[in-house]
Amino acid sequence: MSNRRVVITGMGVVSAIGNDVNGFWHNIKNGVCGIDLIQSFDTTHHPIKLAAEIKELNTEQYFENRDIKHNARFIVLARIAAQQAYRDSGLDNARLTRDRFGVYVSSSIGGIEVLENSQLSFADSSSIRVSPYLIPSTLVNLASGTIAIDVQAKGSNLAVVTACASGSNAIGEAFHKIRLGVEDVILAGASDAAITPLSLAGFAAMRAMHTGDNSQRACIPFDAERSGMIMGEGAGILVLEEFQHAIKRKAKILGEIIGYGTNCDAFSITSPELEGKTISNAINRAVADAGIKATDINYINAHGTATILNDKTETRAIKNVFGKYAKDVLVSSTKSMTGHTLGASGAIEAIICVKSLQDNFAPATINYKKPDPDCNLNLVVNQGVNKELNVVLSNSFGFGGHNTSLIFKKWRE
Repeated sequence: MSNRRVVITGMGVVSAIGNDVNGFWHNIKNGVCGIDLIQSFDTTHHPIKLAAEIKELNTEQYFENRDIKHNARFIVLARIAAQQAYRDSGLDNARLTRDRFGVYVSSSIGGIEVLENSQLSFADSSSIRVSPYLIPSTLVNLASGTIAIDVQAKGSNLAVVTACASGSNAIGEAFHKIRLGVEDVILAGASDAAITPLSLAGFAAMRAMHTGDNSQRACIPFDAERSGMIMGEGAGILVLEEFQHAIKRKAKILGEIIGYGTNCDAFSITSPELEGKTISNAINRAVADAGIKATDINYINAHGTATILNDKTETRAIKNVFGKYAKDVLVSSTKSMTGHTLGASGAIEAIICVKSLQDNFAPATINYKKPDPDCNLNLVVNQGVNKELNVVLSNSFGFGGHNTSLIFKKWRE
């Protein structure tokens, strides 16, 4: 294994609580909830009433309308977050070896709204004609491919699909690819936009969704009264760069990624392995990859979906790894603010981890009221805390038993 270090030199985000990194982080620190009544379609006869929808997104500051006219929403969001990250890193003014510049941008569900709307039109028509953009708008890899065109990245290009772990896996695989010396720079992250009638009905049929209409008690990870996730939408992209490459071009360094662990429960297509042993192994893999001890970790950004099984299982996994130290390490789920953005969640939460390290601030699980004895971690609830943070962990899990952990370290000159 090469000892090349990998740093983060740019970030971009689009979410229900902010359409750029500064606004997003301000709202995370202030515990702003992005969950509200769904506006994008009529929910009168739909079981799901709430979602974390993006608000007031000005696409024209990034692209002319004709440039995104035939893009699915997840592609548009990914391209915007990638543009932000690219500019933030200074790569737009840098000389790059384009053949060593990659893009690893994932999605869990791709252009589902295009499929949904196309099928409705198809069923209502006597014609068998569909748009020539139907397939390019729905394929998961088309966000990554389109971003490569936008920034002329001619290195490796991947879209890792591991359901809600997709963004974290994309970042982890990019991290290892740079560390191994294959690429110098990779735009890594994910995007999802699945707030549609069909998508939400599907998740509701699995009993994975909260079905109430009170946004303040909807997505409440680790709370004893939790009853399911709330769908969010968004994109998060990070610029990962080999350390010496960043130094040579005098890039500003935001943080460092030092560990990546991933595995599979091989247990159920939807339920986690209930003792959390495989999740524990994924965390331990990341710790070993980082060359640290678990006790070096100060804060955990949990997967924390507010489903009964996820939160209880993740608690067990954290206790398995951290032992007595579990009472000291800070834990929270920021999905209480952003909603569950599916594959994008790990990428968005990676940005939260980097900002947490920069500001020595652990964000909260908001709207928490009733402790659950099965989730008795050292939870940061309702209000974030200021604390010296040096190393943080981010967990992401996906249907199919996918478990992924990333470890980030504070950057010091």
